Amino acid sequence: MGLFNVTRPASFLLTGIPGLENSHPWLAGPLCVMYAVALGGNTAILHAVRMEPSLHAPMYYFLSMLSFCDVAMSMATLPTVLRTFCLDARDIAFDACLIQMFLIHSFSMMESGILLVMSFDRYVAICDPLRYATVLTNEVIAGMGLAVTARSFVTLFPLPFLIKRLPICRSNVLSHSYCLHPDMMKLACADITINSIYGLFVLVSTFGMDLLFIFLSYVLILHSVMGIASREERLKALNTCVSHILAVLAFYVPMIGVSTVHRFGKHAPRYIHVLMSNVYLFVPPVLNPLIYSAKTKEIRRAIVRMFHRMKM
Repeated sequence: MGLFNVTRPASFLLTGIPGLENSHPWLAGPLCVMYAVALGGNTAILHAVRMEPSLHAPMYYFLSMLSFCDVAMSMATLPTVLRTFCLDARDIAFDACLIQMFLIHSFSMMESGILLVMSFDRYVAICDPLRYATVLTNEVIAGMGLAVTARSFVTLFPLPFLIKRLPICRSNVLSHSYCLHPDMMKLACADITINSIYGLFVLVSTFGMDLLFIFLSYVLILHSVMGIASREERLKALNTCVSHILAVLAFYVPMIGVSTVHRFGKHAPRYIHVLMSNVYLFVPPVLNPLIYSAKTKEIRRAIVRMFHRMKM
């Protein structure tokens, strides 16, 4: 018990956007719209896949996992973000901050893992279509989902304890309207080498490896597609990957940006750090339902039929 008997504040103070405190009530409107799109769009996809028998296929099961992850991520950040911007209620209890930090990082890692298994789905569908139904059975899909979830929780389980062992006596003011591990550990008045090394290890061994395997899967997909004689068939095969590629870009580009700013942009203005972190957390849950609704006609038709039935 002595390991965690260190100096720490009872609560933290969250921060909106530095320098724009007087504009927070105005910024609350766009944030509410983003949350409404993220929660409404992803919930619609979940309901459409559940209700439409034509969508009971591996590709759409993986999309359901992605939508669930986006809903969970939005719900993890929504309470503190809206309290900070709408009510100027900035305080959050220490333990509540630890829980939010764990959930945000866990669901972010889960989304990365889901994007990886979705790339495997595209690889099998294009490179080995005759075995698609036998390779991606319901049992295999469920196993992939459980593996992605278990990896996230097991890998990130030490984070709250790594924070709790640190004495925090410099300040209790965080840089964002939600709790993140890099932000919390910077407030410690002790050596944070272990936290930094473990954070980098998690980043490279999970997000980095996921991105590498996604890239390799598309190298193999392109190699297979280039072997198709018909130009129209090549374009048709690649078109099935467009939504997933856009989802990968929407997730990894902001993530790489925020990691770069945190590690190498120490002299950048504070609002740049905050802006990049907000883009990383808020953009993927908003864009993913829009991307898949716009680029996947089966999803679009299912959502239209669902709303049509609701009106009847």
